[in-house]
Amino acid sequence: MITIQEVFEDYKKLNNIYSSNETEALSLLAISEITQTSKATIKAFPEKVLTAEQLERLQNILAELLTGKPIQYILGVTEFYGLPFKVNPSVLIPRPETEELVEWILSEMQKVKNKGFSGRIIDIGTGSGCIAVTLKKNVPGAVVFAIDISEDALRTAEDNAELNETEVNFLNLDILNFLPDNIIPKSDIIVSNPPYVTQDDKKQMHNNVTDFEPHTALFVPEDDPLIFYRAIADFALVNLKPDGYLFFEINENLGNETVELLQQKGFKKIELRQDMSGRDRMISSRLTVDI
Repeated sequence: MITIQEVFEDYKKLNNIYSSNETEALSLLAISEITQTSKATIKAFPEKVLTAEQLERLQNILAELLTGKPIQYILGVTEFYGLPFKVNPSVLIPRPETEELVEWILSEMQKVKNKGFSGRIIDIGTGSGCIAVTLKKNVPGAVVFAIDISEDALRTAEDNAELNETEVNFLNLDILNFLPDNIIPKSDIIVSNPPYVTQDDKKQMHNNVTDFEPHTALFVPEDDPLIFYRAIADFALVNLKPDGYLFFEINENLGNETVELLQQKGFKKIELRQDMSGRDRMISSRLTVDI
């Protein structure tokens, strides 16, 4: 007869990898998922006895967590902007700062089109589809395109569009080798959270990211860390409407450099914004500014 409290004690083995707060959060998430019980209830009734099946599944999850594997990949699902998203090692795990970027885009859309935005949006490097699907879910009138080089990622994104009952147009394209005959209608908004992690950044990262998340979606050449931003800015010059917006999630250490790149490309009204942790993490710009 094993109780929830005893599982919490067993999961303290994770303190060798994570902080005590992270260990508690992972324990709560695992127990909540397996028992289908709220976290508040779990905390209130730690003496509850688990079934043999629940205990076995929790032990299996712990064994995987001890390898450094992210719990989102173990469970196969995560939450983004209040919506469920399937995740696997072919896509990055959605991050809170990306939610902040989505919130910013939605607020700008509301300003531009007070009632019922019905323009086009392109999400470049969509991965799990979290940005594209969330924007479509919150602005049903938008026509959303999502691009990725990875066919596996696109399959996951398609599953997430279906899971969230949204219609997104998915395209398998390489933005670094985009050809003029890859015709996409001009859009009102282009957004991207492209690869931007340098080898120096990698040294500071936890192995649960570097060992498990897809490297093609993370890392860039040390000698050209803005390679994707340059390519996407060039793409936007051709595929963005004259009054359109370009949004980026960025490397916190390259905020000024990214602003300079956009200025050199001719973008206007560039705004560098910090996330809730006070780090330079996102940028918006306009192709032209309304007179």
